[in-house]
Amino acid sequence: MPKILLVEDNELNRDMLSRRLIRRGYEIVMAVDGAEALTGAARERPDLILMDMSLPKIDGWEATRRLKADPTLCAIPVIALTAHAMTGDRERALEAGCDEFDTKPIEFERLVAKMERLL
Repeated sequence: MPKILLVEDNELNRDMLSRRLIRRGYEIVMAVDGAEALTGAARERPDLILMDMSLPKIDGWEATRRLKADPTLCAIPVIALTAHAMTGDRERALEAGCDEFDTKPIEFERLVAKMERLL
């Protein structure tokens, strides 16, 4: 069962997405900000990270840069999730080190397909 680190500061989004992923057979660990994402990734060694880009403390852009700069964590695939999809955000996410990009509201089947490709 793949372990997913879900990094999301919005409680409703976190609850909805985690429930759906658990029903699909994923093990879910959660973080509510970029700082927790970094410590959670180091502690849990997830198979994949779903990273909200608009986070308190350390945003998803910076958290991803730090993850990808760490030789012990850099191989973990990261999917950027953002509700503020602007022109250039996909490129910005890829430059920060994200392996994939998806927009909110989340289209669940599309997100799962991206996850499966990276796992």
